[in-house]
Amino acid sequence: MLRNLAVFVFVLFASLTVVHAADLPPLPNDVAQDQAISTLAKQTLSDFHERDPRKAAAGRAHLQLASGDYAGAEETLISLQHQSRQALDTSGEAYAIFYRVYARTCEEAQRRHETFEQAMPDAFRSVFRSLDDLGAALAINAFGSPKDPYGPSVEEAQGEFKDAYGRLQGKHDLAPNDALDVVEKFLAARALQRMQIASAALIHEDDQRRYDMADVLIDTPDGANVNAIVVRPRHSTEKRPTLLGFTVYANPLWGMAEARLTAAHDYAAVVAYTRGMGRSTAQQVPYEHDGADADAVIEWISRQPWSDGRVGMYGGSYNGFTQWAAAKHLPAALRALMPSVTAAPGIDVPMEGNVFLNFVYPWVPYVMRSKGLDQTYYDDQAHWQRLNRAWYVSGRAYRDMDKIDGTPNPIFDRWLDHPSYDAYWQAMIPYKEEFASINIPVLTTTGYYDGGQIGALYYFTQHHRYNPKAEHYLVIGPYNHIGAQRAAWPVLNGYTIDPVAHINIGKVLRYQWFDYVLRHGPKPSVLADTVNYEVMGANAWKHAPSLDAMHSGTMRLYLGTRQGSSDYALTEQGKANAVAGTLSVDMADRSDVDATSPDGIIDKTIDRRNALVFVSQPLDQATEFSGLFSGKLDFVINKKDADISIALYEQMADGRYFQLSWYLARLSYIKDRTHRSLLVPGRQSVDFQNGRLTSRLMQPGSRLVAVIGVVKGSHQQINYGSGKDVSDEVVADAGAPLEIRWMESSYLDIPVSR
Repeated sequence: MLRNLAVFVFVLFASLTVVHAADLPPLPNDVAQDQAISTLAKQTLSDFHERDPRKAAAGRAHLQLASGDYAGAEETLISLQHQSRQALDTSGEAYAIFYRVYARTCEEAQRRHETFEQAMPDAFRSVFRSLDDLGAALAINAFGSPKDPYGPSVEEAQGEFKDAYGRLQGKHDLAPNDALDVVEKFLAARALQRMQIASAALIHEDDQRRYDMADVLIDTPDGANVNAIVVRPRHSTEKRPTLLGFTVYANPLWGMAEARLTAAHDYAAVVAYTRGMGRSTAQQVPYEHDGADADAVIEWISRQPWSDGRVGMYGGSYNGFTQWAAAKHLPAALRALMPSVTAAPGIDVPMEGNVFLNFVYPWVPYVMRSKGLDQTYYDDQAHWQRLNRAWYVSGRAYRDMDKIDGTPNPIFDRWLDHPSYDAYWQAMIPYKEEFASINIPVLTTTGYYDGGQIGALYYFTQHHRYNPKAEHYLVIGPYNHIGAQRAAWPVLNGYTIDPVAHINIGKVLRYQWFDYVLRHGPKPSVLADTVNYEVMGANAWKHAPSLDAMHSGTMRLYLGTRQGSSDYALTEQGKANAVAGTLSVDMADRSDVDATSPDGIIDKTIDRRNALVFVSQPLDQATEFSGLFSGKLDFVINKKDADISIALYEQMADGRYFQLSWYLARLSYIKDRTHRSLLVPGRQSVDFQNGRLTSRLMQPGSRLVAVIGVVKGSHQQINYGSGKDVSDEVVADAGAPLEIRWMESSYLDIPVSR
């Protein structure tokens, strides 16, 4: 994505002087446009000021490039490249090298009177031969590929340039930061357009020079096979440990990128694909065989002449699941894990709190329609939105999703046959006492806004529960599903994360971790204790020996009655037999089919649909919310079941809401996810423990807000409360509106430190 290019240029001007620029010509007048950008860059460069050395180098290099000073730009970029390496800034180093190739090509084309295309091969080789393996591996990511939907995109870069250019057209006086922004976007679009396609053959040539590479089929004990790629450094024939990524995402570009980076850190690299993917001749089946197959791959690795007999596994999401699936089999050669944003089948995918989620429906054909990935089909969001809407409006059974779609989805249907966390799911990953036998070091990473946090914390808590001596660390911060396995996003859903939270998990922490556990290197500094978490709003990392030790006490808040015409109260005192408020939801109503929800971490509004909102008194002092919230729900219900959600927010003094955490569960499974216990309409009481934690320093004057509601919408199952298998219920099963009377004896326990 172009996001990576934007990270490279983060210049701030100490001076707010105005650039006196020539009028920018209309697009697409390329000659006049190039001249205008060059003039703008020269004028901006003449009054460029920035105290931070890396920011100064980044800004100066772009202005030099755009003004035609290619030799000067490369000299500046070399400085930035070295500074970035020292600062562990992998994006900065990657794009410094990327633009070095661009600068060298422009300079050589000018000197030799050649076209850019003619000059690029020699320029690329010259720059890359000056790099070590790590620098080359990082830089290759900056070039991207038209076949990589998540890499730098020429079209996206051109679109961003046109937007920035259009905003400045007709202006004469430009602020320096606006001038630099349009120059940076111009260069990103121009460099990618000229170099992306041509770089593929040159990258392959450079890989051949650095690495021994093989594409192999590995037999499994049950007669199937698994496709894997092996990449090893050429510079030495010594035996070395192997890092294995085992994945269903059979994209050769992604696999090679991971393997190249691992080999650049002087490990043997293996990326293996789930059976049936790539060149495997077996039938594709997600989840069900990965543990045994990964075990077979690890055993194969241990027998290779280049292996020293030790294997570590890494990766996020599905690739995190495969690590635990392998660990269930206790391979002798498996010595360390680093699972990130980890999927836990039956726990958080395809269902959370035993509620099935629609996002997994298109994922199945994404990985099953071919031996690779059907990216175009998966990315057709309009199709999936139409399907969700059509199902919701129709009132048909959830099990009819594929019939409505018109395309069979047998894997999804198989999952629906297992609404409990039964033996089908338990066979895929360690279960209960099986965790006790896993005695290898583990580092789990996840984020407060990671959809996979439920799974990641499940493994972490279960491992420590059954093996109290486990060397299993947790790193968690303000990250989403991507940031918690790769690099932190500076701005996440409108929230600018704290400076200390800017860490790179996939390119830096990963190799620090494996160097520590496999090569006796220093322990990564962030791993100061078992639980390592960034406190949002405090700009600080904290460390604790357990999840319970993240806080010094608990703030218990009871559900209270409505305060006049406003929301309901969260109070410090409860009442045994009083009703706080009554929620009534017509589960057959479809008038909300096109309703949308605020999606910012910080937002002016919250989603109040099908819910009651409870608000505390203002905090009288700064209060740190760190840990897992829990509570007791005491209520009277007129149905045999319901799916509930609890969303917590900090309502700041200015009225805006900061999303803290949320909980989703089917009431009939809260006590035991392995067995459904239907409710008897009437008075009920259930204790719950959230599986999703957060850490946030809330300020004096803020209020805690709890939105407690019923799950009803087009993106997950609808539980009508009839007591049937929810996948078989139809809108006719809704009957009378669902009514829940929340009692004032209900409470939330908020883990806090003051």
